[in-house]
Amino acid sequence: MDMILNDLGWRYATKKFDTEKKLSADQENTIKEALRMTPSSFWLQPWKFVFVKNPELREMLKEHAWGQSQVTDASHLLILCRENEVDQNLVNEYFEDMKKTTWAGEEDISGYKNMVTWFVWNLDSEDAKIWAEKQVYIALWNIMTVLAEMKIDSCPMEWFDSVKFDEILELQDKWISSVVILPIGFRASDDKYSENQKVRFDQNHLFLEI
Repeated sequence: MDMILNDLGWRYATKKFDTEKKLSADQENTIKEALRMTPSSFWLQPWKFVFVKNPELREMLKEHAWGQSQVTDASHLLILCRENEVDQNLVNEYFEDMKKTTWAGEEDISGYKNMVTWFVWNLDSEDAKIWAEKQVYIALWNIMTVLAEMKIDSCPMEWFDSVKFDEILELQDKWISSVVILPIGFRASDDKYSENQKVRFDQNHLFLEI
């Protein structure tokens, strides 16, 4: 129990990355698998995860992230995106994967599939966008926790121009939109923020027992 609390205490929003230290292929694969295993509402997984590896693209993106150096200096740049269409196609795709993975028949899944279909049909476009973005934030926190356990640094960033990011990366052609970005790598030894004391409300302030 103390180990995970120590890991969470160790992590912080890294402001300066060591440009010489890179993730290994095994580390990258673990990150991908951890993202893949993230839970989501109804298990629908309305997201895509984009690793931007092209240095020139990252330089272009930096301009639209207010010049924040993490975008270019971290080992990896991860863009967490939502699906633009939360519709019957997404539902069908998930349940076809369920049948293939679990060997369930159509009759075994029909009741649950009908319930999920009803939920999706009753979302208007704005509600669907909000719901999908909430799911993306589940993935964000999951991977940040995994990274802390792996002693890999990250810096979640909402302060970027998502329209420009989507345009540069041609995400609209893939029917997805950027929600949050996560530079991933290793802190520089002279990042002054690494020693900052965490400021968190105490339990008495945060928790109610009724």
